[in-house]
Amino acid sequence: MQLFTGSGVGPTILYLALSIFVGLLLGKIKIAKISLGITWVLFVGIALSACGISLNADMLHIIKEFGLILFVVAVGLQVGPGFFRSFKKGGLAMNLMALVNVALGVLITVIIAKVANQSLSDMAGVYTGAITNTPGLSAAQQAVNDMGMEGAADRLAAGYAVAYPLAVVGMILTCILLRPLCRIDLKNEPSTEAVLESQPEKNATPTSQRHKANLIPIFVIIAIGIVVGSIPIPVGMKAPIKLGLTGGPLVVAIIGGWLGVKKGWFTTEFTDSHGVWMLREVGIALFLACVGLSAGGQFAATVQEHYMWVVYGIVITMVPPILVGLFGRLVLKMNYYTLMGFIGGSHTDPPTLAFANTVAPEGCKLPNMGYATVYPLTMFLRIFTAQLLVLLAV
Repeated sequence: MQLFTGSGVGPTILYLALSIFVGLLLGKIKIAKISLGITWVLFVGIALSACGISLNADMLHIIKEFGLILFVVAVGLQVGPGFFRSFKKGGLAMNLMALVNVALGVLITVIIAKVANQSLSDMAGVYTGAITNTPGLSAAQQAVNDMGMEGAADRLAAGYAVAYPLAVVGMILTCILLRPLCRIDLKNEPSTEAVLESQPEKNATPTSQRHKANLIPIFVIIAIGIVVGSIPIPVGMKAPIKLGLTGGPLVVAIIGGWLGVKKGWFTTEFTDSHGVWMLREVGIALFLACVGLSAGGQFAATVQEHYMWVVYGIVITMVPPILVGLFGRLVLKMNYYTLMGFIGGSHTDPPTLAFANTVAPEGCKLPNMGYATVYPLTMFLRIFTAQLLVLLAV
């Protein structure tokens, strides 16, 4: 019974595996030709957690962060070879859209706080959950601790926990809603763009050697990425901003994927390989399972006590990307697959990208490109604005 009721290594791996394989099975179910795909892993984890399963929080945190690092490194490698060419063609416009998206989210948060007579500090927690940004939550908690706001850090965490799960669903629903709103026909939607065509391979490595070297660039990128993500960037606030454990590896992976192919260190066959794809899927599955299993039995009680925070979170989650998404599609004529990736990246939300990749045809890189193009700037802005909301609450 210790295996099923304990909190050690065995029970943790058991329930991670259970969350993932049941979630993946449920993800195959389609209703009206729509499936939530791998996102079901999150909800299975929450359901198990609500049943009273109590696992080691530190262990889950490490696995969650490492899973997310694997995911973003794989995404960075996949889009790296064509990233800078894509940025020249439409990256500036997407980053400007991301800036507007962030500004709308902050504005809506402030308006809700004023109209509903909510503490802006509490709403900062809801905001970070609604945009699924854990580094933003950490930055906001650091800010309230520095200012000696007793109990505020716990309320920030509660707001984040309440808003996060439905934010994942809300982002996916936003992608789905844009189809009828913009009259998108997936059968006629282009799945490739000229700017994304693979660069010619240079110094192709023999297959036997290439397989032996596959893991080397991945872990080099992870190591350098962790260092880069830990570099403090002073912005004149209480605490400096950092790219963090995911932003750093993603940036390094993008540069590494681009530079590696350009210099002939490895080929596009490696960046597009099934191994990198598997790395991406395993990483996001571990991340979602850990988020769900970390929710704890208090999740339902917190939702019951602060049910309006759930409503506020949904508004903050969905309204900005719907407005910006309509502009991107109807005015800028953005590709729908790119747009879904953009929505995920502008909310730093990996599950949205995972969903977009299930919708896009096999081999389509457009969701990854849209996600990676805006993710670095968005990560910076989300961390900054989370701290800004706390400072405005003083």
